Amino acid sequence: MTATGSKKSEQCILSIRLSTDGFSFSVYDPAEEAAPECVDYAVDESLSLAANLRQAFRDMGWQGLPFRRINVLVAGKRFTFLPLEFFDESTAGMVFHHNHPEQEGEIVLCNVLRGCGLAVLFGMDRTVCDFLREQYTDVHFYAQATPLIRHFSERSRTAGSNRQLYAHLRKTAVDVFAFEDGKLLLGNSLPCTVTADRVYYLLYLWKTLEFDQEQDELHLAGFVEDEEALLSELRKFIQKVSVADAARHLDLQSIIPCE
Repeated sequence: MTATGSKKSEQCILSIRLSTDGFSFSVYDPAEEAAPECVDYAVDESLSLAANLRQAFRDMGWQGLPFRRINVLVAGKRFTFLPLEFFDESTAGMVFHHNHPEQEGEIVLCNVLRGCGLAVLFGMDRTVCDFLREQYTDVHFYAQATPLIRHFSERSRTAGSNRQLYAHLRKTAVDVFAFEDGKLLLGNSLPCTVTADRVYYLLYLWKTLEFDQEQDELHLAGFVEDEEALLSELRKFIQKVSVADAARHLDLQSIIPCE
């Protein structure tokens, strides 16, 4: 990725995906028509997440540069959903830890998706959060699931009477979201690293949800490894299977409109 010059960086939106698998970055200038440029950055597993992020900013030439806005997406399975009518920010930590055990050095944050009637509660590394808040005044934190749910919900509303299962694949897991007419039916994160496990989990969920093999839809995004074999196996049982445009960085592209 071309380092953003100091004269131009204040016009740009920097979006970052943080994961133990590695980081991904997107720099977007709203004044330009071009799609955001996205790159991946390998992490050093011997260093902490915060140390890796500091090193990444040095390597990318961004240390000390101002940005119009910074979006930070936290990838992982430590997220949960709550209907907005039951959401109270003061009790978010208690609700989150009802579903996930407490973890040292973690802070619990939340995103509100009013259009979906949901609050997304998620945990992130406190030192990373503090580092970014100290460096930048306009930094916004999101669960990776947040822009995906919003994007998939909007797509579901235009899909007619069909129901949809969206699978966002990562190297070590798959995040699944099922919708009917924009309403979230299911959201979960399942650990898996090989194609056979991905096929098994997706078909198991399809059967559990009682989705129709001919009418309902399965959409894949994210790290779609071994795409040909994965699609071949899934299409033996599900007629409508597709890979989303900009699949690898769909979350980073979908976060840009979030306010």
